Amino acid sequence: MDSLLVIDSWPVETAAAAALRADGSLAGTHGPVDHRFYLASVTKPLVAYAALVAVEEGAIELDEPAGPEGSTVRHLLAHTSGLGFDEHRVMAPPGTRRLYSNAGFEALGDHLAKATDIPLAEYVRDAVFAPLGMAATTLDGSPAHAATSTVADLARFAGELLVPRLVSDETHAEATSVAFPGLKGVLPGYGHQNPNDWGLGLEIRDSKSPHWTGSSSSPQTYGHFGQSGTFVWADPEAPTAAGHGAACVALTDRQFGEWATEVWPPFTDGVLAELAGGR
Repeated sequence: MDSLLVIDSWPVETAAAAALRADGSLAGTHGPVDHRFYLASVTKPLVAYAALVAVEEGAIELDEPAGPEGSTVRHLLAHTSGLGFDEHRVMAPPGTRRLYSNAGFEALGDHLAKATDIPLAEYVRDAVFAPLGMAATTLDGSPAHAATSTVADLARFAGELLVPRLVSDETHAEATSVAFPGLKGVLPGYGHQNPNDWGLGLEIRDSKSPHWTGSSSSPQTYGHFGQSGTFVWADPEAPTAAGHGAACVALTDRQFGEWATEVWPPFTDGVLAELAGGR
């Protein structure tokens, strides 16, 4: 895909990218797709997906208490537990504010490990990485930010985000729909958003502006970006030759900053335009 070649002009040392069609198949890749990148917060949707698998297995329930002040698994996944960004301190009652929280995902990881009686990294590997063939992906610490992966592996996960195999259609729909609608909050790197919509471990684009996806991305687009210069998104409404739906992964080795806010949106628009053109 010609649109992927743009990453060669990004001000980074190493970058790789992949785009996927509506059926979850690869439309194209560019760059060293087997190079392992630190994912930062793109770790969160991987861990969130493991939690959804645990829900399907009956190990946990979305509405069971899992954090402070009675906050539930659902609150932790949707960044509405009330926990602060990087500290295990309650800043608001559960369900009242959208407070993006690394601490919340660490509480989620602790709860998942305790409920399954399996170390978290092992559970995420067995629930998500292994069945998707993500052999180069590891969780080496915090469930909020400590995964390392490749574009080849994350493209498999992006395909799962488009066409779920590990969870039911109902669970997937719940994860990719707005949880606790109407809450405002800060989208890291992009400031206050009202509303600041999230699903379960996945950010929902909705009408946010500014945003890291493209101007042509549908409001239903969901995904995550990381402070290590990484992102994955899936747009279920994107028109393509294979039907509606597209996904994209881009990984770099440069910290997120102004460079990313400038190059990511037009890159996404280029990918969507090329897929819409049938290539």
